[in-house]
Amino acid sequence: MFNAITVSREYGSGGGKLAETLAERLGWKLVDKSLVVEVATRAKIDPETAARLDESIDPWFYRLVKGLWQGGYEGLATTVDARILDSEGMAKLAGEIIREAATLGHCVIVGRGGQCILRKRPEVFHVSVFGPCREKVLRLRERLAPGTDAERVMEETDRRRATYISRYYGEDWKDRRLYHLVISSALGLETLRDTVLCAAGLIPRAS
Repeated sequence: MFNAITVSREYGSGGGKLAETLAERLGWKLVDKSLVVEVATRAKIDPETAARLDESIDPWFYRLVKGLWQGGYEGLATTVDARILDSEGMAKLAGEIIREAATLGHCVIVGRGGQCILRKRPEVFHVSVFGPCREKVLRLRERLAPGTDAERVMEETDRRRATYISRYYGEDWKDRRLYHLVISSALGLETLRDTVLCAAGLIPRAS
């Protein structure tokens, strides 16, 4: 029986909303923005800084200088120093929190490489949500500030997320082998929710 779900999502696909809906339906904890707040608390930084570092990588020059400072480019720290929290430290703390949440169970985890971090946990169900470009752009135009180039933001965000997964977990974000279910948002939120619940064998008895 699965007792946790990870949701990977293209930007604008509505994967975050799907995760929220799954958590509501199952009565499980949603691990999304709350993860950023938890990282901020543990690192003793403000949530806005944690959000800026979330699902991102440090600039190459910063990584180079940091590597040299630590005694070599490959000499990356194995522990997180909250005083110098950067994107790499943020990813490590997020990984710790994701593992803790999965151990407690009954949670839906959004992004941050959860499908890679929890890949060997048989009790975790992995979902990837993609969507038609036009649909995603229309959805983003409702969320972004007027005049924003939604298509450009969408492409840049997906590229950053793909790089994040590749750098920290050595995986291809689009690799279908990372997921139990890859599904299109074109089906609609309710169908997505019910399909995930059915595929994971988690349809509540009352349904």
